[in-house]
Amino acid sequence: MKNTATDLALFGGDSLFATPKSTSNLVRPDIENFLAYSKQFYRQRQYTNNGPLVQQLEKRLATLHQTDYCVTFCSGFWALALAISAMARKGKSEIVMPSLTYRRMADIAAWNRLSPHFCDIDPASLAMSAATAETCINDKTALMLCVHPIVNCCDAEELCTLARHHDIPVLFDAVESVYETVPEGKVGQFGDAEIFSLHASKLINGFEGGYVTTNNRQLAEHLSLARGFGFKQADNITVPGGMNAKLNEVHAAMALSSLDDLEDQVIRNRERYRLYQTMLQPISGLQLLAFDENQHTSYKNIVVRLCTSWPLTRADTLRILHAEKIVARPYYSPALHQKDMAYPHIAADLPETDQMAEQFLLLPCGHHVNDHDIRQITALLAMMLQQAPAIRRKLESL
Repeated sequence: MKNTATDLALFGGDSLFATPKSTSNLVRPDIENFLAYSKQFYRQRQYTNNGPLVQQLEKRLATLHQTDYCVTFCSGFWALALAISAMARKGKSEIVMPSLTYRRMADIAAWNRLSPHFCDIDPASLAMSAATAETCINDKTALMLCVHPIVNCCDAEELCTLARHHDIPVLFDAVESVYETVPEGKVGQFGDAEIFSLHASKLINGFEGGYVTTNNRQLAEHLSLARGFGFKQADNITVPGGMNAKLNEVHAAMALSSLDDLEDQVIRNRERYRLYQTMLQPISGLQLLAFDENQHTSYKNIVVRLCTSWPLTRADTLRILHAEKIVARPYYSPALHQKDMAYPHIAADLPETDQMAEQFLLLPCGHHVNDHDIRQITALLAMMLQQAPAIRRKLESL
């Protein structure tokens, strides 16, 4: 327990945790289940190139998201890059996207020779909306890239309506929304396609990987070819720009094992979220971002808002937590339009993004965080609130 500023690791005390507590999911499915799946491809002697487990995984993911097709990839990054390449309107140069999002999102757009046109967000959802996106649409728009935030979802139906009105394809980045629903249905079935990640930090752990869901047969066939060098048959390249972006069987085995554990995992996530709710409630200045429990949700991520009454800056709060081996992270900060970019981009005035990018952070969650850890983390935050004047004085002397 830490009772005074002097106890903090930043000022010479022992760190609260011996091993870092991460914001990544890092779920570990049952090893025997993983090995049982692995034996299937081992016996068939096919380790890649659309093997039996990849096919099984794609069928299960399509069922999970209630879509006609699912195409897996070696990573969510290349799933997104190749989906943008396939879907963007030819002869157009801009992609409408939020700035408060994943740090490589604009780079992926630039790799596709598109200029990011950043739109502002709705402060209530931390996501782009039809109103903020429409101001960025013009005759150069090739694609709308809509991103579900880390907690809850954007208004998918509203954004799809906007895209149809302007006859623009729409792609959803749903890497944090695997389990989620919105009032109109399951995430994964909206727009022309949605992309997901199978990285170890995400809800479904495939070690690494990603996938695209869609109801468009032609798009699914194109992506299936693009991930395999563009070959339709031996030495017959039908998709220029294809690459080796296939998911292999080992990753599929891990993802299938994680899928088997998915419902139990959500229960465990909900228990951690409930404890955070209870322990953070009396701490003035910290507001837990609540999940919309009217919808299905995974309860995976723990995001808190630092209100004006919180007595420390976010940067100082993070310095203190990191010294205690609490690997809290700022929420999508800096925003993309605030960073230097070596490629063309369009960023109008984004006041909500600028403000929200300074207010949120993620707290440890996932498989390696237990109830005792949460109680220690929140007790430390309560002490930081109480001892804030002394902490500020010590920070000034560093």
